[in-house]
Amino acid sequence: MSFPQRRLRRLRRTPTLRRLVAETRLSVDDLIAPLFVREGIDEPHPIESIPGVVQHTVPSLVAEVEALVALGVPGVILFGVPEAKDERGSGAWDPDGIVQVALRELRDRVGDLVVLMADLCLDEYTSHGHCGLLTDDGDVDNDGTLELYGEVALAQAEAGADIVAPSGMMDGEVLAIREALDDDGFEQVAIMAYAAKYASALYGPFRDAVDVTIAGGGDRKGYQQDPANVRESLEEIRLDLGEGADIVMVKPALAYLDVIARARPEVDVPLAAYHVSGEYAMVKAAAERGWIDGHAVAMEHLTSIRRSGADMILTYFAREAAEVLNG
Repeated sequence: MSFPQRRLRRLRRTPTLRRLVAETRLSVDDLIAPLFVREGIDEPHPIESIPGVVQHTVPSLVAEVEALVALGVPGVILFGVPEAKDERGSGAWDPDGIVQVALRELRDRVGDLVVLMADLCLDEYTSHGHCGLLTDDGDVDNDGTLELYGEVALAQAEAGADIVAPSGMMDGEVLAIREALDDDGFEQVAIMAYAAKYASALYGPFRDAVDVTIAGGGDRKGYQQDPANVRESLEEIRLDLGEGADIVMVKPALAYLDVIARARPEVDVPLAAYHVSGEYAMVKAAAERGWIDGHAVAMEHLTSIRRSGADMILTYFAREAAEVLNG
């Protein structure tokens, strides 16, 4: 007896058949590696809650990026950990700040072989752990922060960033950054906006990585998005595109595949998704206990993010996935 379903099963019979009819392709070209660089250390510091990931020195960062280039990974995004923090987060725009130093060194060493991106925010640099300046009442000063974001963008562009990536979720940040860059002759520097960034519980390991504690046990729910909502994320994306974003991002990825899928037909620009530290750490922790095949789950996760509509994936699995994809 022949069943119509056999048509589907016949095409699953061998690995080559499955590859031939695959609807979604995951490629090294889709990967962006998030990397941490720390000021004032002499050797890389392992990040316990993100197994296999370290806070780099500038020399070890260069070595890691060179290894990623050799694997074909096309992009990296840098996060800085300064030696000292202050109320204004001044290390973020200091020409001698750690990310600017790292960008210059990478540009000298790898040239245009990799796209150099820099996270653009103040939280890694502020003593209070918020993404912007605070008012006397302890609220985030949205408008007062925008000028500083422009200063950060210029410092990163001057140091060699191809793309700046504002992650603070301040209203009007993309426009303020675009105007600052254009007015200073950096029209060629692109903006990747963290347009749909949710107030997620999955960022804990990242905050360990950048030594961030939000003052007074607070949170960022007042300016990051509510995990219960999707329509407002589409509006945030539209607003960032209207202000001049070249790439828009959804963050986190796995718990928000529906947001990625909803956003894909709405936009014509590249769509990024950030497979965040908590999503990575859960796979690593379960794999260490022998509960799952960590490599297989990682590749399944990344493929699902591509399947939902993302053009590029920021992931701590970038090097591991590139090694698998390169065979």
